[in-house]
Amino acid sequence: MATANPPATASKLPELKPGMTVRVHQRIRELVGDKEKKEKERVQVFEGIILAYNRGKKPSPTIVVRKISAGVGVEKIFPVSAPTIVKIEPVKQAEVRRAKLYYLRTYRKRLTEKKIA
Repeated sequence: MATANPPATASKLPELKPGMTVRVHQRIRELVGDKEKKEKERVQVFEGIILAYNRGKKPSPTIVVRKISAGVGVEKIFPVSAPTIVKIEPVKQAEVRRAKLYYLRTYRKRLTEKKIA
C-alpha cells in the first residue's frame, strides 16, 4: 500500500526540547472485520509534554512524551525517525532548567508555558 505522507526525517524535524508540549501524529494499522481481515490505516494524535530527548549512540533519537488521560499518567516513547511517525508539531514551550524532566511524574504544580507561533 502506498503511503500518503512520507515519514518525518531528522532534516524536517522541528527543534525539540524538554518541556515542550508537542502533538505526535502516528500512523496506526488495524485489522477490521470478522471473516474478511482488511487492513485499515489511520493517524492517531498523541499530545503531551516532552520529558526527555535522548540523542544517544542509537541510530535514531527518541523522545519520551507524557500526558494525563482520565486522571492517569500515560507515557509513550517515540523513535523520532520511525516510518510510522507522520509529523511532530510543537504547541507550547515551558520554562525548564533540566535536560530530563522525570520529576514531572510526581510534580503537582503547573509549569509556566509560552505559546509557539
